[in-house]
Amino acid sequence: MASEHVDVSVLIPVLNEEQHVREAVASMRAQRFDGTVELVFIDGASTDRTRSILEELARSDDRVRVLDNPARRTPNGLNVGLRASRGEFVARMDAHTLYPPDYLARGVERLRRGDVAHVSGPQIARGEGTWSRRVALALDSKLGTGGVGFRHASGGEIEVDSGFTGVWRRSTLDRYGGWDEGWPQNQDAELAARIRDDGGRLVCVPQMAAEYVPRDSLRLLARQYWRYGMYRAKTSGRHPDSMRRTHLLAPGVALCAVGALLPGRPGRAARAGLLVYALALAGAGAGAARSASGSDAAAVPVVLAVMHLSWGFGFLAGSARFGPPLRALARLAR
Repeated sequence: MASEHVDVSVLIPVLNEEQHVREAVASMRAQRFDGTVELVFIDGASTDRTRSILEELARSDDRVRVLDNPARRTPNGLNVGLRASRGEFVARMDAHTLYPPDYLARGVERLRRGDVAHVSGPQIARGEGTWSRRVALALDSKLGTGGVGFRHASGGEIEVDSGFTGVWRRSTLDRYGGWDEGWPQNQDAELAARIRDDGGRLVCVPQMAAEYVPRDSLRLLARQYWRYGMYRAKTSGRHPDSMRRTHLLAPGVALCAVGALLPGRPGRAARAGLLVYALALAGAGAGAARSASGSDAAAVPVVLAVMHLSWGFGFLAGSARFGPPLRALARLAR
């Protein structure tokens, strides 16, 4: 197959995805696309059966390729796959996500129509397991998404400042040098910021909605959101225009949590802020109760607090590590 023309190369970084990889590969192989597709899995030295499952699938389907990612980090793996891929178009997919059967077809068709550089679909959480289900409920609320357009299904195409996985022309990724390997987290947002800084447009197409499985553990969720916040601070420092006012809410809650321990007026102000935040969490829990069991709805405020505090303290830690995003803050102040 090495000499054959390929229309779309799908890049899928994987690390210990044994639980979901077969189902994910099945949805990728079921894509309805009038052209040739290769599925390039880049394995970060998985310690479970992920690698053996993929090699088994590759033996039965020559569209499946398995590569090594020695660095074990997502952007490094994506760049390994990009260098080895042959497609005119490149899609990124995740192994714990299910994609609609016309995902690639719609993405390629939209790029061929012109005027956009990146096409993706809404990111819809689908819970599997107790806490995964509760995280999905939290992400279905406004407090859970921070106003991010691609986190919810929409009635029509919308322009976004970033996206969940998606499809690009190969020439676009080559022009920007692929993913920046200094961003082990938030690498798609950093790439999107470079594209937008250069005048490129990113759109979210509702028919490309993809379902992903959230973390099924509060500890893993906290770790995930800490890293999200840390590298959002780095992205905002590099690309000031990528920062939104909603990015300041979680760090504000984190500062209130610390400030509440102070005496006098600063402490009272911080505690008042936390009271307003607690009321907002209670409202989100009440909203979830309209569509979920009592125990799951009651857990939504806990999940949201873990997400916000982890993201907020991560953002503050990132500001200390990479430098505060002063230009972004000045821009928002104006």
